[in-house]
Amino acid sequence: MLAMLQLSVKICLLSLIVCLVFGCAPTGIYHTVKPGQTLYRIAMTYDIDEQRLARINNIKDPTQLKVNQKIFIPDVTSLRNVPASVVQPSPTTSSRPAVQKKPEKSTSKSAPAKPPAAKTAGSAKPVKGLFAWPVQGKVINNFGSRGQKVYKGIEIGVPQGTSVTAAASGKVIYSGNAIPGYGNLVILEHTHSYFCVYGYNKKHLVTLHDFVGQGEEIALSGVPPSGQSARLHFEIRKGKAAVNPILYLP
Repeated sequence: MLAMLQLSVKICLLSLIVCLVFGCAPTGIYHTVKPGQTLYRIAMTYDIDEQRLARINNIKDPTQLKVNQKIFIPDVTSLRNVPASVVQPSPTTSSRPAVQKKPEKSTSKSAPAKPPAAKTAGSAKPVKGLFAWPVQGKVINNFGSRGQKVYKGIEIGVPQGTSVTAAASGKVIYSGNAIPGYGNLVILEHTHSYFCVYGYNKKHLVTLHDFVGQGEEIALSGVPPSGQSARLHFEIRKGKAAVNPILYLP
């Protein structure tokens, strides 16, 4: 009996030593990303800090989650229902069924009219003026590829310390400097799966989870990490895809 007790104590001590030296296996679950879900929504649903969740899962850009990507959620024992970032509004329709008119008989033998082209969900065009300019200045780098350099947004030349304002109302889903190439960075989440990215900031005036209105000051402009002239790096993203901001600005 004494020998069995001593053996149990040795096993417990050995397990403790292994845990201390090599680290114990973390407890938690894996959440599978579904369409429309963002890291911010996942973090809020599971009651965990978004930046901590990004560090645990080695996520450098929270706007680039992929559908079916596995996200480890620590200290959680069961999956939760994470709402999509945006519920797309359904088209407004009348409560009464439309009355179809009987086609009039044609008196001439003309060729039948072609049916109108069907509208697809992906055929939505950019809306000019949907977003406001975050700063007033000259665009020194435009959206697109030039040589081996790819610009996912535009760069606007402004003096260092210029007030940067929200291009639209939204919620701060990132405020930090952990994403390479952007320096101090603020990301706002808007309706209809839009995101605005503000990089090269000297100082942030908002924090994670803040809600800001259009035109509200969110940062002071700075310089790129490469040390070039003062400017603001500004992106608009539709879901995960970067789009040309000029097509959405007044």
